[in-house]
Amino acid sequence: MMDIFSLQGKKAFVSGASRGLGRQMALTMAEAGADVALAARNLEGLKETAALIKKMGREAVVCPMDISKLEDIDRAVEAAVKTFGRVDILINNSGIAGESPVAEMTPEKWDRVMDVNLRGHVFCTKAIGRHMIKNQYGKIINIASIVGIMPVVYNSPYAAAKAGLILLTKTLALEWARYNIQVNALCPGYFLTDLNRDFFQTPAGQKVISRIPMRRLADVKEIRGATLLLASDASSFITGSVLVVDGGHILG
Repeated sequence: MMDIFSLQGKKAFVSGASRGLGRQMALTMAEAGADVALAARNLEGLKETAALIKKMGREAVVCPMDISKLEDIDRAVEAAVKTFGRVDILINNSGIAGESPVAEMTPEKWDRVMDVNLRGHVFCTKAIGRHMIKNQYGKIINIASIVGIMPVVYNSPYAAAKAGLILLTKTLALEWARYNIQVNALCPGYFLTDLNRDFFQTPAGQKVISRIPMRRLADVKEIRGATLLLASDASSFITGSVLVVDGGHILG
């Protein structure tokens, strides 16, 4: 039964793999047996993730990439395919925060958030998808957010990008179902990371936690199960779905 969760022999590409959830998802791929191409702007962080994967006995290739730059995407995908021969699993995880009241929004702020959180994923998917189509196999996991489902004040560019990523997931699932490619989205809620640790110790951060039905933040390791499900053959008949991992937050 557990064989359906195995990624033995698979090749994965994870963007935003230098830290946080991206690193954890890359490690999950390796723990399940996959070799992993690691993409992000933070070269040192990528090297740290690669070292952890190699300790597991899996292969890792570091692919420096600014997902807002199409030439970087093409270069990173080319490096991954050259090293592994193919990519079976794509996890679109790169992202930046986008807090800004609409009344104070600048075109540059809006465009930057869209370029990283939506446009980049479209073209990373296109670059890898053509190989998946050729091989008649693929798993694509778009990391959206609960903010793409429920409104959060002063987060319009981030929310719009994540909502767009969810609808991209559903549209692409229809387009590529014929090629045996499953496309799904993960919507994380609030996970404790080094970047937000200080905020969640403030009164404002504690207020956010109080609105989560489970009354706590998620540990980054709690993304592993959902990621492995959507990356493995356990989800062979699941496509166009949106899996929320938020401790019940959107129910409140």
